[in-house]
Amino acid sequence: MSDLARPWFATRTEDGTALPYACWALTGPALAISSAPLGGGIGLRWWVINATVPMSYRRDDPDAHLTALADQADLRGPGVGLLTGVDVRRTVTCDEAGVRIWATVGLGTPILAAADPDPGADPGRVGTINLVAALPVRLSDAALVNAVATITEAKSQALVELGLRATGTATDAVVVLCPPDGPPEPYGGPRSTWGARLARVAHRTVHDGARPGGPGHAG
Repeated sequence: MSDLARPWFATRTEDGTALPYACWALTGPALAISSAPLGGGIGLRWWVINATVPMSYRRDDPDAHLTALADQADLRGPGVGLLTGVDVRRTVTCDEAGVRIWATVGLGTPILAAADPDPGADPGRVGTINLVAALPVRLSDAALVNAVATITEAKSQALVELGLRATGTATDAVVVLCPPDGPPEPYGGPRSTWGARLARVAHRTVHDGARPGGPGHAG
């Protein structure tokens, strides 16, 4: 995925506020797996957007919202769209041996995944840890699913090491991109070659983005 070198940034105005969004435009389709509100699931994708929204965001049609942003950025074909309360110009990135992850780490509403819901919490409040990962090799469908689990485990490890009683936020999302062709790697777990690299890179990006004073600590 050498054509996914870095995002470019655009700005739109909503309700009188200038808000940035990050765009990754691919020169060819990538095989993707994602939990994003737009373009989630497994399939070929041509672009990725990660858009900053206000912490008071309440729209119930994020897919339509993100589609409009893609049109504004002249992105064509199916893509993946993410939303975050973090200023995306503060994206952190790490790489290892061809594996790269970009992260926006917003921890305004950290949670423990299996804990009982907090009755006083605002369920609509955004914060969000968004992770966009790219690999240079094809992963099988099973390995793609495993890669999402591996990245999520590494994210949770980083938060625990940072002293946070949290596994993430309620609105976290992940995207994994790889070439659509070539012999598929069968494994994406943390002890596989590519899964181990994903785990280390995910851990570093979340750790760097969430540390006190880091790019995403307040979001």
